[in-house]
This record gives sequence, C-alpha cells and structure tokens, in this order.
Amino acid sequence: MTSPAVAAVRAEQRRRAAWPYRELDVARLRDAGWRPVPVRDVIVKVHQRCNLACDYCYVYEHEDRTWRDRPAVMPAEIWQATVDSLSRHVRRHEMTSVRVILHGGEPLLVGAARLGQLAGDLRDALGARCAVEVGVQTNGVLLTERVLAQLREHRVTVGVSVDGTRANHDQHRVTHAGRGTFDRVAAALDRLRQPENKDCYGGLLCTVTAGTDPVETYRTLRGFDPPMINFLLPHANWEHPPPRPGDSPTPYGDWLVTAFECWYQDPDPPRVQLFEDVIVLLLGGQGTSELIGLSPAALAVVETDGAIEQVDALKSAYEGAAATGLDIRHDELDAVLDDPGVVARQIGRAALSDTCLSCPLHRVCGGGHYVHRYRAGAGFRNPSVFCADLQRLITHIRDRIAADISALTGGVRA
Repeated sequence: MTSPAVAAVRAEQRRRAAWPYRELDVARLRDAGWRPVPVRDVIVKVHQRCNLACDYCYVYEHEDRTWRDRPAVMPAEIWQATVDSLSRHVRRHEMTSVRVILHGGEPLLVGAARLGQLAGDLRDALGARCAVEVGVQTNGVLLTERVLAQLREHRVTVGVSVDGTRANHDQHRVTHAGRGTFDRVAAALDRLRQPENKDCYGGLLCTVTAGTDPVETYRTLRGFDPPMINFLLPHANWEHPPPRPGDSPTPYGDWLVTAFECWYQDPDPPRVQLFEDVIVLLLGGQGTSELIGLSPAALAVVETDGAIEQVDALKSAYEGAAATGLDIRHDELDAVLDDPGVVARQIGRAALSDTCLSCPLHRVCGGGHYVHRYRAGAGFRNPSVFCADLQRLITHIRDRIAADISALTGGVRA
C-alpha cells in the first residue's frame, strides 16, 4: 500500500515532470522481467548546513529550499535507522560491498570524532559479511592535522572540492563573509598528500567553469598529487541553462578537450574519472559514474530528517525534485527502487529521448547526466543541456585514441 506521503510526492512529481512520473510504468517493467539494481552507494547527510557560501551550490543556491526545514545535524535515531536499514538491504541482496559517503552541507561540522564513530557503527553492522567503504566529501576548510589523524584512524577516505586555480576557486568558493578559501584548502591538501595520509586521500572534485584556463586548472590540481580528479559540469538544465561565455557553441566541451590533452600527454597522470570513462565506453566497456554512459544508477540519499531521496543534484531542477516521500525510519531502502525517478536512472536506453537514440554516440554519452536533461513539464526525457559539449569531448577523444591505435598498429586491421 502506498503511504499518503509517497502518494502526495508522486502527485506533485507527475505535475512537474511527465517523464518519468506520468509516462513510465514501473509495474509493467517488472511484469516484463526487469529488476532493479540494489542500492550500492548511500549518501548520508550528517550535517545540513555549510560553512561556505559557494555561488553555484545546488543545495543552497538553486531551486530547492527543503534544507531550511530539516535538522542541522542528523539525530542519533535517524543514523541508527539508516545503519539498520542498510544492513537489512545488504542481507536481502547478498551484497559483498557498499559505499557510504558522509555528506552535507559540510560533514566536518559534526566533528571528526563523531564521523569516526559513524564509520565504526557501519563496519560493526556490516563488516562481517560486506566490505564497507566509508568516505567524506568536504570543502577542506576544516581539514586540520588532528582531523586527518582521526579520519585516518577510522579508515575514512577524504574527497575534497577545489576549483583549480586560486582566482577561480576564490571567485566561487567563499565563506559567508565573502572571503576566498583557496589558501586554507591548499594547506589542507598539502597535509592530505603526505605519505601517512595516502590511504585516506580519495581525490579532488572540480566544477568546470567555462572561460577559465583549463591548462592552469589541470596543473594546479595535479600539483596536489591526487589519486583521482573528477571534473563536473555545473548543474544546469533547459530551464536554467549554463552560462556560455565567448563565441564558441561548446565552451564546456572545448575546456574539457584542452584539459584532456593535458592529462593524456602527462607522463605520470592521476586518474581522471570522466576521461577514463569516455575511453572505456568507447571501447565497449561500462562507465563508473552518472555523468555519462548507460550503467544503472544505484544511489540513494538519506537526509538529516530521515527522508530517503534520489540523487541530491536533482535539487537544481525544481523544489522537491529529489523527493520520494519515503522515510528511513519506516520504509525499507528497497522501496526507493520502485520510485519512477530512480527506475528511470536504471533502465539505460529506455530512458533516452528519440533525439538521443538517433545519435551514434548515445551508448557512450548515455544522454548525459540525468539532472541536466530537465525541461519544465516534459521532465527528464530530453538530451542534456550540455549535449553539444559532450559531443565535442567524446568525438575528440574517439579520434585521438583511434589515431594513436592506427599509428601503433601501422593502420593494420584485424
């Protein structure tokens, strides 16, 4: 039986987005034999507030304002319900691994000692039967030596958001008083890159700003010795398109192509998830993120009030876009697998628009990030608002790899 809360959310979702909430028949999919992928990545919002005021933040600066009515800190009962529900989910699906990201807001605001306790709770509940990877995604401002030592002790990996050069970072990632944070983040990364912290260094997250210098951005990030760099396109959609500085119709694609060349020609490069995924997908493999490709998304978010939601980047589309009406205290994680928004991110080609399906790159692109496809009323069955940029990047990498393969093999065909 559908609860009143779920019914109310789905009614509002049907009003805001025909696809998938009016047009996708989940029951018919299941009757035809389709089965969802269980949740393997759980983002837990341990703290709802942030000590920065980044101007592009999808939580605080976009359409959704639900954070205002939620507890600033996740209560103990919500945390325990999350651990218990995840434990049941793992047993039900006989899972051997799961990843939990302690997130915010800014998760370090709850204190490193508490984060360590949370990691311990998870491993105590799941560790005997399931490998648990616990991480935090932080802005880095509070990442002191003491904090790092505590996180290292509890085997918590640390991902840090940093937007490349000092000038670009300090333009966007500022305190509530408007002060730049690059120097504090750089100092934190200098600590994180020390040999004793190598095992807990997860990598860097960088939002692409068209019009900035991709070469200097790559070099700056490379200088922090990250094991992984992940470039993200800014969260935008057809109702709120991204800025496009300059005369090029593909400024984000151009930026990424230049960054790719820096990485590709680097004699000892770090991993760059986006570039690696494009190459693997071009060769017929599977991607590892929601940014591109057709692999099913297996992610759920638990908010500080216990709400089980879809990927939180959906908050950039409209108020309540991530909502499911489910609550971790009363609903099983399996219930989210029947939400049309979650199902739409698991069915691959069947979720793509006719425009995407007619494009020869769709198996690589995958329609782009689901979040970037939104158009008011129609919903999410559209090409990405970054469609032309993704084509620019993918075709460049395809041609670059093909030329190198041809050169290595002397143009011989099998």
